[in-house]
Amino acid sequence: MLSWIRKSLSPALIFFFILVIQTNAQQKPNIVLIYLDDLGYGDVSAYQAGTLQTPNMDVLANGGLRFTNGYASSATCTPSRYALLTGTYPWRNQNAKILPGTAPLIIDTAQMTIPKMLKAQGYETAVIGKWHLGLGTGFVDWNQEIAPNPNHVGFDHSHILAATQDRVPTVYIENGRVVNLDPKDPIQVDYDKNFDGEPTAISNPELLTMKWHHGHNNSIVNGIPRIGYMKGGDSAKWSDVDMADHFLEKGKAYIHEKAKSDKPFFLFFPMQQPHVPRTPHPRFEGKSGMGPRGDVILEADWVIGEMLKTLEEEGVLENTLIIFSSDNGPVLNDGYYDDAVEKLGDHTPAGPFRGGKYSLYEAGTRVPFVTYWKGIIQHGVSDALVTQIDLLASLAALVGSEEIGPDSQNLLEVFMGKSQKGRDSFVLEAYTKTALRAGDWVMIPPYPGPAVEKNVNIEMGNSPDYQLYNLKEDPGQKTNLAQSNPEKLEEMKKKYQEIRGDNSKIEQVELK
Repeated sequence: MLSWIRKSLSPALIFFFILVIQTNAQQKPNIVLIYLDDLGYGDVSAYQAGTLQTPNMDVLANGGLRFTNGYASSATCTPSRYALLTGTYPWRNQNAKILPGTAPLIIDTAQMTIPKMLKAQGYETAVIGKWHLGLGTGFVDWNQEIAPNPNHVGFDHSHILAATQDRVPTVYIENGRVVNLDPKDPIQVDYDKNFDGEPTAISNPELLTMKWHHGHNNSIVNGIPRIGYMKGGDSAKWSDVDMADHFLEKGKAYIHEKAKSDKPFFLFFPMQQPHVPRTPHPRFEGKSGMGPRGDVILEADWVIGEMLKTLEEEGVLENTLIIFSSDNGPVLNDGYYDDAVEKLGDHTPAGPFRGGKYSLYEAGTRVPFVTYWKGIIQHGVSDALVTQIDLLASLAALVGSEEIGPDSQNLLEVFMGKSQKGRDSFVLEAYTKTALRAGDWVMIPPYPGPAVEKNVNIEMGNSPDYQLYNLKEDPGQKTNLAQSNPEKLEEMKKKYQEIRGDNSKIEQVELK
């Protein structure tokens, strides 16, 4: 196009057209997606549903659009991440469940993803933080390049931990290779059996600095018992208390670099807080008065503040859309004794909702959800029904792509505060079990299993009977209307069947 302009027009008009082209290119905003792990609706003080104070999260929530009906797709981490990036219901992929650190990549490399869509529109893309979507093909040699990895599903750059902070391997992986690995001390990982002579939480409890409650009793790294067995790789092992600083440094460096580029950037910044093990840096120990869980939330809040400062210092904050949310609802005791229960006080991580992580009840999937774009999105509160599944189609509409994703809806006008009409319905998921949210109503089909998962003390939503709740009148889901409103129940059952179809392959929660 530029060659045609140079041949056909005067120098003054050439300058004008080039200026217009450059201006239009600059209008595509940078996109930063901040994704916390197990952060509840009540954990963000702007939601006015708990007692913990999160001033930097509040900058986003009070300065942007705070959604009261914002949902993760699932009450557990891997499925939510899968749905977020692919715009696909996680129950459509039988492998989208909590993965071990050795699981293969569950996103097909031919599948459309948010970063892949954005790359096609001229974006540079990166993921820095927790991955937990699998790596390789299931037979990973951690001492060689690991492929496929995030770089094969749309990310130009990746600096990640493979699964979760409580699972091996306890190393950082950059663009498919373990960081700081000594080839003379190769890594071995196994989730079924230990390596000869390697200590575990059961065989050598005297080596522990953190006590396990359930599961989490395999290999010991930095005094913390983990899920899975690992040998070697000592020079590559992370420092748990420095993890927040580590990812912040990488995130800031990426912003500093890309702010100088003439291309927009997409940064997926999935944080590990407040997932277990909760290991706040000494700067934050004791700051919340709620034990390590409260402390790491304050640490995460500080990190978010530092990221905002970096965007502002680089002069790109006004051209950056920030999306802030969590992968699922809260849990207190999730495998370690860390005073999360004992020191909770009056704080209510789930806000006004029932359940939590792993649960079909509202607190499992209704999470903090904020869109912030300084000077563009007017601050306010939206009650529209939105889900993380909708980000692919909505961001595509923002940048001029026609991609939509199998289950993603274009809610750009809602996310920008121009409309209050969100989704009509969606099917939420909790460990292969599903329920329907439609309008003000939610319907939970009958499921076997315990009413309460005792290890984590969370109501799961299991019942031999159908459950029907009007969330507008009863957000705490105290009154089951299935028997008193059979017409609405039948309407919900029909809608659920239209979307979900057969729901025969279900599993019980297995906490390891």
